[in-house]
Amino acid sequence: MKTLFKAAAALAALAAPLPALAEIEPVTLRLAHVVNEQDAFHAAATKFRDLVDERSGGAITVEVFPNATLGDERTLLEGMQIGTIDMGLITNGPVSNFLEDMAVFELPFLFPSSEAAYAVLDGEIGQELLDRLSEVNLKGLAYAERGFRNLTNSERAVNTPADMGGLRIRVMENPVYIDTFRELGADAIPMAWTEALTAMQQGTIDGQENPVNVVHSFKLNETQTNMTMTRHSYAPAIFVMGLPVWNGLGEEAQTILADAAQEAAEYERALNASQQGEQLQALSDAGMTIVDDADLSAFAEAVKPVYEKYGAKFGDYLPRIQEQIRAGAAQ
Repeated sequence: MKTLFKAAAALAALAAPLPALAEIEPVTLRLAHVVNEQDAFHAAATKFRDLVDERSGGAITVEVFPNATLGDERTLLEGMQIGTIDMGLITNGPVSNFLEDMAVFELPFLFPSSEAAYAVLDGEIGQELLDRLSEVNLKGLAYAERGFRNLTNSERAVNTPADMGGLRIRVMENPVYIDTFRELGADAIPMAWTEALTAMQQGTIDGQENPVNVVHSFKLNETQTNMTMTRHSYAPAIFVMGLPVWNGLGEEAQTILADAAQEAAEYERALNASQQGEQLQALSDAGMTIVDDADLSAFAEAVKPVYEKYGAKFGDYLPRIQEQIRAGAAQ
């Protein structure tokens, strides 16, 4: 009889929820982004959703809203601040409109490689800036990526800054991007991504700048006949929540969300790296002219005034980043 009692007790213990998971209040979080389901952002968002579901034992449900169905990136961030939007995966450029120092990452030709960018973002500097988003009622969780940005246009192949003259180029609503392209000789036109897609179709702008994965997932080759691999700026993307929503969660739930965001971010980075070669080939096969031998030293020289204008505005962040990059290259 004692043996049967012990066996029954053991089975009951196995069936009982884990103590940590039992503490999590059931909650549904809406995660929004502005790109389509073929984009790496969506892959990151769905990976995050699945990790959170698994690790919370189903207590935390994440609903993913792609295609700007809940608004453009600025609208999403504003909604997070007041608690009407729970969270999003947002390109760093719009985030820097809320915390200016985040724009230090957008300076042209700052990062020589993805690895150099990851070391800064996942290290002390990147985490410090994520934490500072609390100053504007946001909670930064982890850095995914938009990636290294390249120029596309519908007018001509671009090999040097001289070829940029007069091109109407959509850029993010961010002063660093605007001034970068003005220094390169383009007519920089800031606008939301959803508006840019229509503008390219209507021919009211000549081009835009984005990583290869965006050019491919949105089939920009249908309106953009040329792409130059300028890699002029590395754009992080941030898993970000509204601080009001974050503060309403328990510690265990917060830990699950933060860890899942970091893992999903690293998953998306690896996905981008593995897919870029195939995406470039597909764009080329579709008729897009891809310039991969542009005079990048001339581009970097042309944008030096951007550093003169903005370098000191970011406090000690720029020299700290540059020192970390130099130290990493010396190893």
